[in-house]
Amino acid sequence: MPHDVVQTNITLILTLSLLIWISPYISKFSRLPIPSVEIILGSVVAYIGFIGHSHHFDLIAEMGFLYLMFLAGMEVDLKQITNSPKSVIQKSIIFLFFIGMFSVIFGFIFDLNAIVIISMPLISIGLLATLSKVYGKDKPWIQLAFIAGVLGEILSITTLTIFDAAITTGFNINLVIKIAYLGAFIFVIIVLYKALQILFWWFPEFKRTLVPKIDTSSQDIRLSMALFFILIAVMLLLELELALGAFIAGIAISAFFHHEKKLEEKMSSLGFGFLVPLFFIHVGASFDIKALPLDGVVSGALLITALMITSRIFSAIVLKTISGSRDALLVALSLSMPLTLLVAVATIGYETKLLDLLTYYQLILASIFEILISMTLIKVLESKII
Repeated sequence: MPHDVVQTNITLILTLSLLIWISPYISKFSRLPIPSVEIILGSVVAYIGFIGHSHHFDLIAEMGFLYLMFLAGMEVDLKQITNSPKSVIQKSIIFLFFIGMFSVIFGFIFDLNAIVIISMPLISIGLLATLSKVYGKDKPWIQLAFIAGVLGEILSITTLTIFDAAITTGFNINLVIKIAYLGAFIFVIIVLYKALQILFWWFPEFKRTLVPKIDTSSQDIRLSMALFFILIAVMLLLELELALGAFIAGIAISAFFHHEKKLEEKMSSLGFGFLVPLFFIHVGASFDIKALPLDGVVSGALLITALMITSRIFSAIVLKTISGSRDALLVALSLSMPLTLLVAVATIGYETKLLDLLTYYQLILASIFEILISMTLIKVLESKII
């Protein structure tokens, strides 16, 4: 390997190690959420030149994103969602419908690009896993956000999968086949879930065999990681969105092995202590700070951010009767950060020439602004009794 490549890799490794270590301290000092700090630091060190393009960094950052989706799935309590009152499910669906409606209305009012309009209603609960870790999963607004977020996540990933297929294959038989694959995959997952429910009901000791109570070989972690990679491999085979596979793997672990409380802590420690910070740093590094002075980049990003957050706040009015105005506002803010899906749509749009470079930068910067603004507002609301 050439000496300059080795030098670059060494610089990258040392820089990433330092950023992962110091981020919590800077977060505590600046009172900004850790993901926001990691994104900002990633942008700064990339601008300075300590982080350049690296295939290895891209790969491990994507793994961090998938692992974040896996952890988000582990936060989902299927029993709680399925046992939720019908009124909560119905209002969550209405909430999601209004987000889409307001996004389309705002898109036409401000004459936004069609790709931007498609991206505005997207919902991702990846960062909700971070909020759950910080504020506790027992908070009513966290629980409500997960109910609406899971429904929105599934719809968003389905939309992203179809959008990606439509762009890459066109509106032809290949698109129909890919949609059929997606429908068949979801159907098989539902059937397997029901079958495993029956199996574990008849043979409860089988759970202990898979995840022993006295575990000296980390069998619980091995099972979790095996399921994580198996479902990613299935999605690769079907050429579907990898995030969906990682998300469902997390839900499966939560659904069948929720009795092992320490398992979630073990998996979470690995994610938030290593893989997930690398993903956030990579997001920051992917944005070129030199683009900030370009006319329309910051103003356009702020407009998209404002419209996305506003559409969710307006839509959250239907949730007021469930847990109060404050919790409804917190739900709206917590679901205003579809970072990964927004970046994915922007990347697909730019690579297929459906987005120009200016709009691409606006979407990437908007995804960062949403985290900074939403997480800061959530922290302010959580620190006060309203």
